[in-house]
Amino acid sequence: MAKKFNINGTCLPEKHYMVNLDTRLKKIRSMVEDGEYFVINRARQYGKTTTLWAINRELKNDYLVILLDFQCLSNSAYENENAFSTAFAALFVEAASNSGVNTDALDDFRSSTADDIKLPKLFTALNQLISNEDKEIVLIIDEVDSASNNVVFLDFLAQLRAAYLSRNIRKTFQSVILAGVYDIRNLKLKLRPDEQHQYNSPWNIAAPFDVDMSFSAADIAGMLTDYESDHSTGMDIAAISQEIYNYTSGYPFLVSRICKLIDEQPLSWDIDGVERAVKLILNEKNTLFDDLFKKLHEYSSLLDILRRMLFSGISYSYNLYDPAIDLGTMFGILANNNGSLCVTNRIFETMLYNYFLFEEQNSKTYSAGALNKNQFVENGELNMDLVMQKFVEHFTEVYRDNDSTFVEENGRKLFLLYLKPIINGTGNYYIEAATRDMKRTDIVIDYLGKQFIIEMKIWHGDEYNKRGEKQLAEYLDSYKQDKGWLLSFNFNKNKKVGITTIECDGKTIVEAVV
Repeated sequence: MAKKFNINGTCLPEKHYMVNLDTRLKKIRSMVEDGEYFVINRARQYGKTTTLWAINRELKNDYLVILLDFQCLSNSAYENENAFSTAFAALFVEAASNSGVNTDALDDFRSSTADDIKLPKLFTALNQLISNEDKEIVLIIDEVDSASNNVVFLDFLAQLRAAYLSRNIRKTFQSVILAGVYDIRNLKLKLRPDEQHQYNSPWNIAAPFDVDMSFSAADIAGMLTDYESDHSTGMDIAAISQEIYNYTSGYPFLVSRICKLIDEQPLSWDIDGVERAVKLILNEKNTLFDDLFKKLHEYSSLLDILRRMLFSGISYSYNLYDPAIDLGTMFGILANNNGSLCVTNRIFETMLYNYFLFEEQNSKTYSAGALNKNQFVENGELNMDLVMQKFVEHFTEVYRDNDSTFVEENGRKLFLLYLKPIINGTGNYYIEAATRDMKRTDIVIDYLGKQFIIEMKIWHGDEYNKRGEKQLAEYLDSYKQDKGWLLSFNFNKNKKVGITTIECDGKTIVEAVV
């Protein structure tokens, strides 16, 4: 059977095109050999389950590996200690039997009819099972999120902690690995919201897990090299890998989704093919986006931070002691960019822009852009000069009497609202994160194979404007573009509204002032 790109469930190297995990597995093996108990907490569809299966393969010749999935436990398993202990034992026996472990001790435990079967009795049986084996046992539990809102799971963690602390007295698990979105502290928060328990984790023996599970451009290139050896497309592997990374920042699901779309649509294995795949992703409904928006609606403080970052250009320090930032990081939406908070990748950021703009698609600005959108495309090419001219006319007519605070908070949003219906369905856009702040934001538009670079900024005097022109010229050079557009929101009462064209460092810059 031919290999495929996989976005559903576990990736297997004999069936799927996937990145090489050897470096990650080497680090995880080292943690297991050191007897660490730890949590692999990453965002949804970040390759956790695939990694666990790979760990299982990596360790099974040297250890007895028990791989459990808590999604297999029903809700009734968390009603009390008796129900949980019985359900866990059944799950453990099934997995242990497949690993060649002698389960007699647990079988005796399961045959008991007493109503007072508690977690200590379960762990007594587990300790007996462990002591009867010559090989060390590694316990892996996937989808620990399935235990959320169940206090009995906290007691289970406490028993694991007690086993770890007694390892010098009696034989116990060599290593315990839990996997899920929530780390143990946040799991504790979710289970017991009362203040006195909020940060008192019963599993504070967990070692830090700092293995990078995102895909680098080199990782992606290795996967595409495998694909190319089977299909001989003639693609520029280095260029395609870098472009995929630029859009995804290595988020595993997004990387695989782009590759799968190019392979199966089919699209071309070039930069244009990547851009078309990104557009398809942004217009589809998938489980990752569904989960992200569910989280955003559950945590309004996180939604507020994102809105202010994207539209007002407010810069936040990356501080995990802020609950909203901690949650956004855990869900894979926010990341640390040299100490500053940023959205994890371009696709998420554009998805969020689209979401916020959709909320205002009935506004005058969105309607103005949509009304005569056909006038902006000539011979299949976007006429950006005309887009800027018409936006200046619209903004001057509708918003000229608003104060500077309104414009600072809404200026870039208004331009994106005007732009979106014009390029919708044909072009993509993204915000260059490195230049987004209160003073300056660069937009990159991809439209039918051509790029348009637009800088939006708040006017802070002629000298600052000259620096902005030079910055844009340098930015155009990095994108190998000869022409760019500069949109200035000017609060000077004597400003001259309109469009001018200048030359700066060999680049043509069209300046629009509103």
